[in-house]
Amino acid sequence: MSDMLVKLYDVQLDLKLENKLREEGITIKRALGLDKTPILQFVRENFSQQWADECQMGLYHDGCYIAVHEQEVVGFACFDATMKDYFGPTGVRKDMRGKGIGKALLLRCLYSMYERGYNYAIIGWVGPADFYQKACGAMLIPDSTPRSYKRKISVDE
Repeated sequence: MSDMLVKLYDVQLDLKLENKLREEGITIKRALGLDKTPILQFVRENFSQQWADECQMGLYHDGCYIAVHEQEVVGFACFDATMKDYFGPTGVRKDMRGKGIGKALLLRCLYSMYERGYNYAIIGWVGPADFYQKACGAMLIPDSTPRSYKRKISVDE
């Protein structure tokens, strides 16, 4: 899996998508520290403890957005969590996928990164490259597997 690069100055929010989601009762919003426990529980139960750890860092840096449906977290996306200027981790509950929630969360995070002064973002260790290419124009970074992640205690390659 490679890293990807995004030109943040080209990123646009998809307000039409967010309005469609809102009509379905799904709200995209910046996560609050007050909601840390249910957010991390959602990430841990639906993804992994490692992603929950990264998400906690995203919350700490005010770099986390969530999707909420019927007062439950159904998706999340973080930035400045794994490392500075990195997008991720991100995930949507299985039964809520295919609605555009992941794209809306991605664009909110990337737009926030641009507002903070970043011109480019790195999407680390990408699996679904096609999704990111289509959603935000991300480009694969040659010879980037798993470069930054080698700093981790252990790397699953």
